[in-house]
Amino acid sequence: MARDPAAAAGPADADDALSDPQLDIPAWTFLTNHAHVLLSIARDPELRQRDIAHVVGITPGAVVRILHELEDNGYVSVERVGRRNRYQLDLDATLRHPLDAHHTVGDLIAALAD
Repeated sequence: MARDPAAAAGPADADDALSDPQLDIPAWTFLTNHAHVLLSIARDPELRQRDIAHVVGITPGAVVRILHELEDNGYVSVERVGRRNRYQLDLDATLRHPLDAHHTVGDLIAALAD
């Protein structure tokens, strides 16, 4: 079975992936787009929505919808800084699924931190 070079990327390669204009996103992953948006914000709270879309591999409209859902449920707060947004994660918020409810956003970020 062929290995996905992006999946084999080490910590140093993760930051490079953020700037790669031709990300190779697999057909499916173990995490949801919501989790990927959270991870993107954790890595860079000042990412633009279109940059989040690029990194996650979804449309900018999907990013807007996900950010609204995350904000409405208290996982993300948004601060306007000039013409840009700065996102803040609530690291103490618990995850939503009953299997994960004993873990927090901070646990998720820490487990997947580069």
